[in-house]
Amino acid sequence: MDSPGQDAERVVWTVVGTDIGPLLLAATSEGLVNVVFHATGATRDRALERLAARLGTEPVEAPDSPLLAEAIRQVEAYFAGRRRDFELPLDWSLISGFNRQVLRELASGVPYGQVVGYGDLAGRVGQPGAAQAVGTAMGANPLPVVVPCHRVVESHGGIGGFGGGVDTKRRLLALEGVLPEPLF
Repeated sequence: MDSPGQDAERVVWTVVGTDIGPLLLAATSEGLVNVVFHATGATRDRALERLAARLGTEPVEAPDSPLLAEAIRQVEAYFAGRRRDFELPLDWSLISGFNRQVLRELASGVPYGQVVGYGDLAGRVGQPGAAQAVGTAMGANPLPVVVPCHRVVESHGGIGGFGGGVDTKRRLLALEGVLPEPLF
């Protein structure tokens, strides 16, 4: 039998297949804590090592975990076009300060099918000159897709960078109707 405090320290993970490739989903008792693109082989292993180091416990593969069940359902529904908003508890422990403030604003203030410029998002958090710092926050996002950093674009119309790759960003924006579907 598990001790009462053990669940609070437990980190569970699984890999879910999506239209943009395999995503690693990791959760704690607080909520979804990490989403990682291209989660196979060495990429997956490095992500799990980073999680273990940051959270102080070895992540356990648990695809049937109640902590992950709803996250899996919602991610699958999003990629199937049946869900526009994620309604999941999130564990923000992997990010802090300005980056957390920016990501929280992004999660609550930029809905499905819309985009925002880096500078505009900086202004929303009271730092109108911090567009570059917003870009850094997007790159540090531990919860991509769920906290939709793909919706942040350059003010002059460019797509901007993306931790999962620009092609992945294009596919996510196409899924949301912001861009046309890539031809190939």
